[in-house]
Amino acid sequence: MSDATEIRIRELPKDKLSADHFELATVAMPEAGPEHILCETLYLSLDPANRAWMQGATYRSAIEGGQVMAGYTLGRVLESNHPNFEPGDLVEGDGGWRSHFVLKGKHASPVAPRDPLSHILSAYGITSKTAYAGMLAIGKPKAGDTVVVSAAAGATGSVAAQIAKASGARVVGIAGGERKCAWLTDTLGLDAAIDYRGDNLFEAMKRTCPDGIDVYFDNVGGSTLEAALFRMNRLGRIVCCGVVSQYDTGNPSPGPRGVPGLLVTKSLHMQGFLVMDYPELMDKADDDLASWIKSGQLKVAEDIVEGLANAPQGLVGLLAGENIGKRMVRVGTEK
Repeated sequence: MSDATEIRIRELPKDKLSADHFELATVAMPEAGPEHILCETLYLSLDPANRAWMQGATYRSAIEGGQVMAGYTLGRVLESNHPNFEPGDLVEGDGGWRSHFVLKGKHASPVAPRDPLSHILSAYGITSKTAYAGMLAIGKPKAGDTVVVSAAAGATGSVAAQIAKASGARVVGIAGGERKCAWLTDTLGLDAAIDYRGDNLFEAMKRTCPDGIDVYFDNVGGSTLEAALFRMNRLGRIVCCGVVSQYDTGNPSPGPRGVPGLLVTKSLHMQGFLVMDYPELMDKADDDLASWIKSGQLKVAEDIVEGLANAPQGLVGLLAGENIGKRMVRVGTEK
């Protein structure tokens, strides 16, 4: 076999991440040992969490300088020494930023083909299922509720907002820039949009949520979470999914005002979660997501970067808010 390529963390960032913090290396093709599989990478998921892993241990081990950058991948099996997999099978797993990867068979998840294959990581991937679990298990929107979603043009936020809309709620999305805000209302059909770059968040939430907020799906933390806290209705639900405003910096801002005071006085429910907290929902999530896509209630938005070498700049751009929908890297060919 020919050589493989991989992208390593050359140096951990002390402040803003840049493409210079990574390096591309050519290595010998990895070999599959006993109970392992060798795969070619088809798609690499880019997520804000990639940056959080550089700051220390989260739900996975921290990334160190000199290591191959971690990342979730969709791959095709080339060689298998595991009884559950055969060459040609599609698998998901923590393959990292590599053209080819080796995993223990027990750490790889088989997936059925879809057309296009990219939908495995977008429409039915971790970000969509995170939106599903957080919005329905914690947010519990219903007809007549006002739901606000931050980072609403992103991979998770765009799906969370559409799920709330499908539940009959009035939905307001928060995004950066006029283009994204127009996309939220014109394409996704949200009831209103707030441009956090151009609007005063407190005033904008008063204007777009005159009857208060019943559910806030938080992807960013910081000042956006603070503004939503002060607008929450009694017995409101706050779904804490991510803190992207705090990831790409060496000097995170302090937590929002209003905690715990507003939680007490408004009897708010505020809960953080990971998608793996809800394994019992995953099969139903696949069925519901497919149904909403078929009916047109859920529009799939993908932002695909071409080539493994462009993954570093793709992640930097993601953290800067370039993307609409799910950003991923096309590494191999689908056929």
